[in-house]
Amino acid sequence: MLRVEGLSRGFSGLLVLHELSFELAPGEGAAVVGPNGSGKTTLLRCVAGTDLPDAGRITMNGFPVLETSPDTRAAMACVLDDVDFFPDLSVGEHLALCALAHGAPVEIVEPVLAELGITEQRDQLPATLSSGQKRRLALASCFVRPRSLLVLDEPEQRLDVEGRAWLASRLNAEKANGVSVLMASHDPELIEAVADVYIEVGL
Repeated sequence: MLRVEGLSRGFSGLLVLHELSFELAPGEGAAVVGPNGSGKTTLLRCVAGTDLPDAGRITMNGFPVLETSPDTRAAMACVLDDVDFFPDLSVGEHLALCALAHGAPVEIVEPVLAELGITEQRDQLPATLSSGQKRRLALASCFVRPRSLLVLDEPEQRLDVEGRAWLASRLNAEKANGVSVLMASHDPELIEAVADVYIEVGL
């Protein structure tokens, strides 16, 4: 479903990723592992199309990954380190727009709000949310739309113990439905619960 071939990316003469290659099958979970500063986030941003590699090729379902491509946008849902929300839309309105923009029924919003535990924040603006609630909103934005691939950078960040347990269960349910998961995480329990393969960077 996802194929990365010979991916290289550097900054200011420093090579962060060097000829990295891997494949991710439908319903498979992969954890990107490596020390801090090793290029985990860079890899996820390249896969998401928000950063361009210096060399190599990334394809999804046989098509090149481009952030502006309708095929990429239709298949990939992301939570990266620079999550942004529509500042003038309430939580509920933001999720409804995400759903409608990707052809999903707006009725999906309420059950996702309930599942993420942010129903009471439905009418709040994103700026008024706590950091944990913002992380839940970012995840909810993925779950209200169709997806074949989830790209997640530390999705457990700012979630409590209960929230992390829920996340592991939810990601495994996504895999069972054929959705591939590519993630970087600092939570060993989440990695062990979700990852079928490990992608080592900077090692």
